[in-house]
Amino acid sequence: MERPSFLRSQLDGLPRPFWALWAGTLVNRLGTMVVPFTGVYLTQSRGLSIVAAGLVMGVFGAGSLLSQVVAGVLTDRIGRRATLSGGMLATSAAMLALGYSTSLPAILASMFALGLVIDAYRPASNALVADLIPPKERPRAYGLLFWGVNLGYSVGMTAGGWLAGIGFIWLFWIDALSGVVFAVLVWRAVPETRPEGGHSAGGFLVVLRDRVMVGFTLVVLGNALVYAQTMSMLPVAMTGVVKLTPGQFGTAMALNGVLIVIVQPLVSGWLGRMDPARTLALGLAVMGAGFAMTAYVTTTLGLVVTIAVWTAGEIMTAGIAGAVVARLAPPELRGRYAGLSGFAWSLAGMLAPLLGGPLLELGSRALWFTIGGVGFASAIGMLLLGPAIRRR
Repeated sequence: MERPSFLRSQLDGLPRPFWALWAGTLVNRLGTMVVPFTGVYLTQSRGLSIVAAGLVMGVFGAGSLLSQVVAGVLTDRIGRRATLSGGMLATSAAMLALGYSTSLPAILASMFALGLVIDAYRPASNALVADLIPPKERPRAYGLLFWGVNLGYSVGMTAGGWLAGIGFIWLFWIDALSGVVFAVLVWRAVPETRPEGGHSAGGFLVVLRDRVMVGFTLVVLGNALVYAQTMSMLPVAMTGVVKLTPGQFGTAMALNGVLIVIVQPLVSGWLGRMDPARTLALGLAVMGAGFAMTAYVTTTLGLVVTIAVWTAGEIMTAGIAGAVVARLAPPELRGRYAGLSGFAWSLAGMLAPLLGGPLLELGSRALWFTIGGVGFASAIGMLLLGPAIRRR
């Protein structure tokens, strides 16, 4: 019997609606250009002070905190397809509103709305995968989505930097159009998969009564706190303390996306056959080790080595967390469960700079050893939850 090629083994067995979801996710991330350059836009194009720009970003974070809870409930009540498509259309509208806002009150309102809707698609997307894909194939499916997000984001970041030099309004229009494409693609090519009875399954507190899920959410929060340092304190520490130039830092960080795009598809099938709890714990431990090593970085090469280590851990965890949430959640509550997991990521985005800033003031070792410790603690927590997750 002829063995299937590597590419075919990665792509076979997943239904057409999943590939529509994957394609929409890729297009959306290709168009993700505004958020990475928001600080630059607010200070350079709109003339806000650093303090005012920080206030605007804080309002965005407040919207993000509410986003996952609201979207999780909507996913189970009105449906996966409606929540995802509606969230993307609302994101497109919020993008254009922000792009044409000139006063601080208008910018604040637009940024809160954007924070509320920009990631509303995540619980719906996660629930769709769980509805469409058999349990054994879910790690591979979630891993492919993770890969598509990183592929699109890498290209979008590069294009966004170039377009920002021409005019920031281009970023807003491209981001808005990519959201519309995602919404239309899902609406036309993805069926509604919400089980009957999801609309009457109770409120969000139902999820909080699941102790295993609450414990897993704490693990996700630890993972998110570690990873969020790449966008909060890592740039500050490398350019301010180690004295790398922004160009050197950007070149080193590009390795993260390159490794994920190249390596993750090669190992996703193998990782998907392993025990999810042990695989996730191993990935968290490797990530923790990589960030702890950052305490000793003094050169660009040293930073590259640490990035390679924690990226290896990130690749190990890709797709596993989504598969665990899908295993824990009853079908009619998958949106709420995914929303709670997403809430942990939004919370980490707000807490990471608040915790990392004071630690960096104490010194690089205080920051990176603490972050490494959070990674190891999350790995231990995952191992402790393993038996309960396997019983599900």
